Amino acid sequence: MKEPAESPTPLLAVSLGCPGGIGAEVSLRAALDAQRDGAPYRVVAFGDVALLRARAAAIGASAADVVEVRSLEEARGVSHGLPVVQVGLPLGEASLRPGAPTREAGAAQLAWIDAACDAVARGEADALVTAPVSKHAIVESGAPGSVGFLGHTEYLGARLGGYETIMAFVADALTITLATTHLSIADVPSRLRAHDVARAAFWTARLIDALQAREPSDAQDARRSLAVAVLALNPHAGEGGLLGLEEQTTITPGIADARARLHAIGSTRALVGPLPAESAIRRCVRERAFAACVAMYHDQATIPSKLVAFGDAVNVTLGLPIVRTSVDHGTAYDLAGKGVADARGMRSALDLGAKLARGKALLQPLAP
Repeated sequence: MKEPAESPTPLLAVSLGCPGGIGAEVSLRAALDAQRDGAPYRVVAFGDVALLRARAAAIGASAADVVEVRSLEEARGVSHGLPVVQVGLPLGEASLRPGAPTREAGAAQLAWIDAACDAVARGEADALVTAPVSKHAIVESGAPGSVGFLGHTEYLGARLGGYETIMAFVADALTITLATTHLSIADVPSRLRAHDVARAAFWTARLIDALQAREPSDAQDARRSLAVAVLALNPHAGEGGLLGLEEQTTITPGIADARARLHAIGSTRALVGPLPAESAIRRCVRERAFAACVAMYHDQATIPSKLVAFGDAVNVTLGLPIVRTSVDHGTAYDLAGKGVADARGMRSALDLGAKLARGKALLQPLAP
C-alpha cells in the first residue's frame, strides 16, 4: 500500500453512513461549520449527491453547498461548500427517505466506506471519518463483504490487513479503549486473551503519546508522566482470586507483554493494573490520575464514555495503516431528516482526524 502523503492541509474523506439516519446531515453541518470557522483541513464526502442535497434543505443549507466532484484533486480545489464523490448509482427514492433503511441503502453505506477507505489508503486523502451505519442493514443487504459485518473496527482491520485493531473513545473527560469489542458478554471470560490486553494497552499508550505530541509544551509537560490504567475484568480486581482468576492468568501477563513492547520502541509511558474498574475510571475522570483506561469488554468502556462524554467522544480505530475516526453515536432514525441532529460529535471526529493525520507516524502499525 502506498504511504499516505503528508499534506499541509489535510483532506478528510467522510463516508456518510446509513442513508436513512442522521449521517448525511451531521456530516454536512459539521463540514460547513468547520469551513466557516477556518478549520485547518478540508473535507470530501463519499456517498450520494441527492441525499446530501435533501438533507441540506432539512438543516437550512443551500443545495449549492453540496458540490459534486469527480476526483479528490478536484475536491481540494472547492473553496465553498462540501464536495461529494457520487459512489455507485444514485439512490432510489425509497432509500432517500429518513427512517428505516432499505436493502439498497444497506449496500450503499458499505460501498461508501469502501470508497472512502480506499482513497485514504491510496494516499489521495489523509484520514477517514465515518458517519454511523446500520450493521443489520449492511448484513441484510447481501452486498459483497457484508457477511458477518460487526462494525467499522473489525471490517477496516480486515480490509486493510491490520493484524491488530483497537477500538478507542477519545474525549477530554475520558479516553478509554477496548481489549475486546463486539462479543457476547457470556463469551468475554473465555475469549479474552493476554494478547488482547497487550495490544490494547500498547496502542493506548501510543495514542496518548501521539495526542500529546500535538499539544502545547506546557500541557504536554503537565500530562506526560500520567500512566495508562488497565482495568480488571472482575469486581474488585478479582479479590485475589476469590471473584475470578482472569486478572492473574490473563490481564497481568498481558500488561507485562505491553510493557516489553513499549520498552522496545523507547516509550516511557507507564502501565498500571489490573485495577478495579469502578475506582480507576472515577479517578481518571474526576482526579485526572491517569492518561487513559483500557477496558476488557464493550460496555465497560462505552457506558462511562457515554455518561461523561456523549457527543464529545470520538471513536478512533488504532492499529490501522490509516487514520480513522468516527462519531460515538448511532444512526438516530427518529431524528433523521428533521434538521435537529447535533453535529457536535461529527465536528469532533473531523477535528481529531485532522490532528491525528498530522502525527500519524506515531500511530503506524509495527511488524508483527
